[in-house]
Amino acid sequence: MRHLKKEVKIGNVRLGADNPILVQSMLNVRSGDVLGNVRQAKELERAGCQIVRVSVPSMDDVRLIPAIKNEINIPLVADIHFDYRIAVAAVEAGVDKVRINPGNIGDDDKVKRVVKACQSRNVPIRIGVNAGSLEKHILAKYGAPVPEALCESAMYHIRLLEKFDFDDIVVSIKSSNVKTMVESYRMLDKMCSYPLHLGVTEAGTYRMGLIKSGMGIGALLMDGIGDTLRVSLTDSPLKEIPAGFDILRAAGIKVAGPEVISCPTCGRTNLDVAAIATRVEERLQGITKDIKVAVMGCAVNGPGEAREADIGIACGKDNAVLFKKGEKVKVLHGDFIDEFIKDIYDFLEEKSE
Repeated sequence: MRHLKKEVKIGNVRLGADNPILVQSMLNVRSGDVLGNVRQAKELERAGCQIVRVSVPSMDDVRLIPAIKNEINIPLVADIHFDYRIAVAAVEAGVDKVRINPGNIGDDDKVKRVVKACQSRNVPIRIGVNAGSLEKHILAKYGAPVPEALCESAMYHIRLLEKFDFDDIVVSIKSSNVKTMVESYRMLDKMCSYPLHLGVTEAGTYRMGLIKSGMGIGALLMDGIGDTLRVSLTDSPLKEIPAGFDILRAAGIKVAGPEVISCPTCGRTNLDVAAIATRVEERLQGITKDIKVAVMGCAVNGPGEAREADIGIACGKDNAVLFKKGEKVKVLHGDFIDEFIKDIYDFLEEKSE
C-alpha cells in the first residue's frame, strides 16, 4: 500500500497524498544555450515528462527560467548550488520549485533568505541529499556515506527549513549504490512525512542506468514508497521518460497508455516476434488509454501465458491467433499487423462504451 505523505503543490501539479507518482527529468543542454534548453524542455514535455529541472549555475543563467516557462506547461525546477542569491533570483523569475542542498548554501541566515523568497511566492523546496556531497562532520562521524549518514543529513536540513516555519518540502536522498539508496529511502520514509523524490544518482549509461534504476526505484515503489522519480541516465534525457513510466508499470502502478508484453521466443517460433512487437509498440504510440497488449511467439502457450493481457496475438507459421483475455477470437492471415492494430482500437472503443 502507498505510504501517503504531505501534499505539496508544484506549479500546476501536486505531489504526495494519493496524487499520481510523477516522472521527471533534467535538461542537459549547456546552460548558456537558452534556445537549446527551451527546445529540449519542449521535447521532454511532448515525450510525457511531468516535471522538468534545469541547472542554474550563475546569475546570468536565471534568464533560462522565463524563457523555458513561456514555452512549456509543466512545472520547472531550478537546480541551485552554493549561491543563495541565485535561488532567490530564480524564485523571483517565476520558477515552480527550487532544488538545493541547504548545507552548501551557507549559514542559517542565507538559508532563511531562500526560505522567505519561497514563502512569498508559495514555491516549494526540494532538499537534495547526495552520497557524494555529505557534510564533512557527518561523513567523519560515520566514516562512509551509509544510510544512517544520509538520513541524518536529510533530517538536519528538514529541521533547518522547519525552524523558519517552512514545510513545503520534497526530499531526495540519492546514492549511486543501489543497496545504499534503497536502505536510505526506507529509513527516511519512517522518519519524515514529506514527499520523496526517488532516484539512483550517477546510475551510468543507458544499459546499466536502466538496470540500477529499475532495481532501486522499483524496489521502493513496491514498498509503497515514492511520490516522484527520475531515471538518471548518461544519455539523452528523452530516454529517461519512457524508462520512468516503464518502471512504474513493472512495479504494478497504473500508467496511462499501452503496455506491450512479449515472449522471449524459443524453437517453436516461426515468425520474427521481436520485429512484430516493435512494430506494434510504434503503432500504439500516442494512445493514452490503459491497455495491455501481448505479442506471443506460438499458439501452444501464448494465450495462456498472456491471459492477463487485454488483447494479443499468438504467432503461427504464416498467421496469428487473436485472443482477448486468453480466449481465442479469430485467426489473422498474411501481413496481419494492420488488422491487429485495428482490433486493438476497436477493443479500446468497446472498453470505453
